[in-house]
Amino acid sequence: MFYRMLKVILGPILKVLYRPWIKGAENIPATGAAILASNHLAVIDSFFLPLMIDREVVFVGKADYFTGKGLKGAFVKWFMTQVGTIPIDRSGGKKSQVALQKGLARLQEGELFGIYPEGTRSPDGRLYRGKTGLARLSLRSGAPVIPVAMVGTNIAQPIGTRIPRLHRIGVVVGEPLDFSRYQGMEDDRYVLRAITDEIMYALMSLSGQEYVDMYAADVKKALAAKKKEEDLLVSEPKVAAPGGRTAPKTEVPEPPEEAIGAGEEPKE
Repeated sequence: MFYRMLKVILGPILKVLYRPWIKGAENIPATGAAILASNHLAVIDSFFLPLMIDREVVFVGKADYFTGKGLKGAFVKWFMTQVGTIPIDRSGGKKSQVALQKGLARLQEGELFGIYPEGTRSPDGRLYRGKTGLARLSLRSGAPVIPVAMVGTNIAQPIGTRIPRLHRIGVVVGEPLDFSRYQGMEDDRYVLRAITDEIMYALMSLSGQEYVDMYAADVKKALAAKKKEEDLLVSEPKVAAPGGRTAPKTEVPEPPEEAIGAGEEPKE
């Protein structure tokens, strides 16, 4: 109820200000379980993706959103709870599995579940190595994975920016990926890595982002430790695309002529 009300109230305002567009909305099924796997450029990714599709989608969010102090912390916790955000402990292991179990339960109910396979926002707009929890979730649920590329949110809201700037935002939805051929192999780490790399390759193709074969969280730690960015780039493995593949020839997507404009409803 709150989710739908939020779209009704905020939707028209955001569409006027940011003129969001979407391409490939027809790839999201009208009914049934599916996992939306998105690149992660900014906090507002979790606002604009749900805004541009008809069905309700619940995302995982960092546990910090639920532990803030003061009035601001209380408001953020309330808001995230109302929109159904599932808190995830990004330290990994069993703590992260709790959130994925909740996501599995949602998928078993035939709903949409959203996840950022990079595990955290990109520190510089590039696409980083995906974590394999998404692959395990897909095999256990049997749900297809739908790659989604957010475009321009990092320009509207660079890291460290609280109030988003006015910049047009896009959503590109790819065709569903079916991994049923790997059913029953969710404990095989090589299979999980292969699936994850396939998903990240799809995201790379849709978004036009440069790929870095490192975890974004590790890069953030290095930057926090005040390492020079030049040294960081030198240390990166020379991998052109996920899984060691050849990088696809892509460009950052532009709004199609028939893209959604301000105040229009997304195409089905």
